[in-house]
Amino acid sequence: MSITPLRRRLSPEESREAALEAARGLLVEVGPQAVTLKAVASRIGRTHANLLHHFGSADGLQKALIASMARHVVGTIKSAVLRAREREDPAEVVDLTFDAFGKNGAGALASWMILSGNEDALDPILDAIHDLVDELAQDSDPTMPIREETLQLVLMALGDALLGAPMARALGLPRDKARELARTMLLADRGHRPAL
Repeated sequence: MSITPLRRRLSPEESREAALEAARGLLVEVGPQAVTLKAVASRIGRTHANLLHHFGSADGLQKALIASMARHVVGTIKSAVLRAREREDPAEVVDLTFDAFGKNGAGALASWMILSGNEDALDPILDAIHDLVDELAQDSDPTMPIREETLQLVLMALGDALLGAPMARALGLPRDKARELARTMLLADRGHRPAL
């Protein structure tokens, strides 16, 4: 765990962004239990009181972190969905969704929040997904099951993030089998039968 103290005076927005970036790093490197005000403050060379001023509590920091992650992920996925429609291949959308929940930590953070009773902290990501689906549905064929596909894809990505590696190993399947199944599902919804 590297500590990158900030030496110069930062604006409130810069200080908040530095804290969120440090929190994201802790989430990915150590896990959601490490995303505390004390650990983030230590990482950026600020005080616990400074972070309390910006976020109010550890729950506030985690909620701000998930909101920041949601904005980034949804923007990236929206672009990928538009490209996938042109190519008629959802592989990039599947990979970005699985990466967001897996290696980028959204699945672990969401699970941590649910298990610690902080479910309302998930509202920013749920709202962002809802808004994205509504926007994409406006520009798509009305017969396309975009809401159902989104539900399946997000649940598959979350499940893969939490249990994918041990399940694939226990079943003797390749680690990326769930991604392949998600892509196949999305293609089948569009009437394509990919060669496996």
